[in-house]
Amino acid sequence: IFSDVYNGTVTFLPLEENSEGKYKIKKCNIYQIQLVYLKDEEWSVSIVAPFPEDWFSDGIAYPKLTWLGNELLSKLAKWSVEQKPSEFKSTLSLISVAEYSKVYQDLKEKYREMVKVWPEVTDPEKFVYEDVAIATYLLILWEEERKEKGLTKKQSFVDLGCGNGLLVHILNNEGHSGRGIDVRRRKIWNMYGPGTHLEESTIMPGDSHLFPDTDWLIGNHSDELTPWIPVIAARSSYSCRYFVLPCCFFDFHGKYSRRQSRKTQYREYLDFIAQVGFVCGFNVEEDCLRIPSTKRVSLIGKSRTYPPTEHALIDKQITQYINNRQTCAVVPCGSKVACNHKDHCDNVCREAGSELPENETDTGGTIWMPGFQPREKVEQIRNCASLPRDFVDDVVLSVANLLLNAAPPKSCSDMHDGNTNTWNQGESLSLKEVAEHLNKDTLKRLKSEYGGLQTLLKNNHQVFEVLNGRVHIRDWRKEKLSRKTKPEVKRRLSAEAFKTRLCWFFIHHPDGCSLPSESCPYAHGTEELRQSQMIKKKKHI
Repeated sequence: IFSDVYNGTVTFLPLEENSEGKYKIKKCNIYQIQLVYLKDEEWSVSIVAPFPEDWFSDGIAYPKLTWLGNELLSKLAKWSVEQKPSEFKSTLSLISVAEYSKVYQDLKEKYREMVKVWPEVTDPEKFVYEDVAIATYLLILWEEERKEKGLTKKQSFVDLGCGNGLLVHILNNEGHSGRGIDVRRRKIWNMYGPGTHLEESTIMPGDSHLFPDTDWLIGNHSDELTPWIPVIAARSSYSCRYFVLPCCFFDFHGKYSRRQSRKTQYREYLDFIAQVGFVCGFNVEEDCLRIPSTKRVSLIGKSRTYPPTEHALIDKQITQYINNRQTCAVVPCGSKVACNHKDHCDNVCREAGSELPENETDTGGTIWMPGFQPREKVEQIRNCASLPRDFVDDVVLSVANLLLNAAPPKSCSDMHDGNTNTWNQGESLSLKEVAEHLNKDTLKRLKSEYGGLQTLLKNNHQVFEVLNGRVHIRDWRKEKLSRKTKPEVKRRLSAEAFKTRLCWFFIHHPDGCSLPSESCPYAHGTEELRQSQMIKKKKHI
């Protein structure tokens, strides 16, 4: 990074290491931020990329040009003039940034092939590079801990709610003994091999799920287990530590309910999880991870606030805190929280004015909250993908006709073979306006799906574009212009899907398709249809 303060420029020159350990400038991804004084108190900030046509984007180290121009630029302008302090810590504040950058690049190179063979329906680039980044953070954190404590043996871990298991796979590969536990086995687990230890099991917070021989517990987007992880760590052993990366908002008993309106919901939830850690006797530290996610704040419990002799007192404090949370949440009576020691439970229950049922005071295999609801073993598909095709087609046609017939209609002119054609792009409407024109039965059916109407429209991206809460008819002429900037993987997937589905516009739009047949990625009639390459690959496998 070259900073020229006098001329108001900062130039970024990406360096890539070759097999011989020498660095070479990646010329196609050079860019510069320029600050220019205009007049009085007016300034302008701009971003210049000298080789935009060759720009390479992987979504992580190399962002998209559109992101630099549309997102980063406006944020730079905003950050330059705003006065309010950030509600979060600075990124990577607890570890060495230089060491992180080096290890991240090494791991990214080592595991980048995972993107090509990813068998899940989730976005491989996001999930692979996010887990590489989280693994990098933990490896640096644990290495620094070993130096502080004079340890040589690498820390052990258990990842609770491990999902796709990639984080466990990387940590196992990098020499840390540990395992991942999740309620549901994933397809990708079969690809890791015997060196990656993954278990399909339901975790119920209680005496049967303690880990006394484990150094660290991990909760990476662990949903309903997130608030329980500091509790499990505290009760597993005095030396057990934890790392959580909260995402979805859960309390001990179910969904988290907001209690303060002055904070953002995310900040409030982070404060709650931090408070759980404090109650459990941990010195809780907060840090921001460098990952492609809006939920990137981690909470870490590395040390205790009390000596080992006060363990029983802290255990009683934990039980009382969980009981109070359950009482405040207006949960049906009769199910109080159990803890490790019978006398503590009895005292807490007398203070709360009720008693535990007899069968819940036995410490042998006690569940700490009988009303706890783990995730279902079989994941319900509620993203509109399981809706009947006829129903989806009817909604798509109804919404499209609504946009096309809305007043005043929008027309776009284009040139095909030298002739001027007018193609009706219709009007854009808010999701609320679209919903008002759909019948009650349709809306009721959509509300039972996650995301409802918006999800259905986004799933049908061939026809619609949903931006900032407004629905537009997609104009594929604009898509054609942006195709060159797509990452290599996405371009390859687009090529494999070429002409494997019928063009909706060719069949339904009053003006037909805005593109000629040879340019349209969809088939103009059944005679153009070809078999999907993805289907062929699956058959071959």
